[in-house]
Amino acid sequence: MLKNQKHAVLYGLAAVFLWSTVATAFKLALVVFTSTQLVFFAALVSWFFLGLCLVVFKRLGEVLPAITANPVQYGKLGFLNPFLYYIILFQAYDLLPAQQAQSLNYTWAIMLSVLAVPFLGQRLRRIDWVSLCLAYFGVLVISTEGDFSSLNFSSPLGVGLALLSTLVWALYWIFNTKSKDHPVVGLFICFSIGLPLIAVLLTWQQAWMLPSAKGWFLAGYVGLFEMGVTFVLWLFAMKKAESTALISNMIFLSPLLSLFFIQYFLGEMIHRATVIGLVLIILGLLLQRLPCFTAANNEVGK
Repeated sequence: MLKNQKHAVLYGLAAVFLWSTVATAFKLALVVFTSTQLVFFAALVSWFFLGLCLVVFKRLGEVLPAITANPVQYGKLGFLNPFLYYIILFQAYDLLPAQQAQSLNYTWAIMLSVLAVPFLGQRLRRIDWVSLCLAYFGVLVISTEGDFSSLNFSSPLGVGLALLSTLVWALYWIFNTKSKDHPVVGLFICFSIGLPLIAVLLTWQQAWMLPSAKGWFLAGYVGLFEMGVTFVLWLFAMKKAESTALISNMIFLSPLLSLFFIQYFLGEMIHRATVIGLVLIILGLLLQRLPCFTAANNEVGK
């Protein structure tokens, strides 16, 4: 694919804009669906979209050889995403205000750096410890709404699930580093494995239902713009980019834009503690991306 920074920026901005709307979409959809129902129908829409992409990219023939070559690896990945990750994440959104759930979810990159120690043989640098402390202090601010005196969490289970989802997502990306298959091929296989698992859970819960037109629209929106279209747009942005650092840093626009949509469409008054906590989380993430620290980390990983 030919490099074109202008096109890369446009693809990246489109992905970031769409990602910033999904927290609002989650809450609206969870009025219609249970968390398991939403995962199933959203994943189903995404599975069809990813399959269509493979047909267009002429890569559908790579699916069977890929899964045959690594059945255990893909079984593990499909269990983590979409099955376990989205079941946990949507349950967290069901219990928490959207502003809290989406802010806590952004700590997954900090969790990734922690898990890289035992799984990838990396070590935490001093700046990683600073980033970790900043981010999780931000989590504490958001979770307690700034009331440290009583440490009164708005929903301890919701906060726990939101943080657990970051662990699952980080594990998914760590295990995914071993994959040499095309990203869309790999994601299609994961959804092909995850969908039957979600269907079994739905059957066990006796929660099968036929969505209304509104339900299909909301599930389709989540499936396309959380799990499908945005992934492909971001992939194109990174492949087109002459400077991937510029594109990757765009992701920090998403949580701030998301707060606007949450307030405008959900009517949630954005708590000052949410903004302060989110700024701390973003600062922690940005510290890890500073060129001097990134270069040092690359040396450690050699």
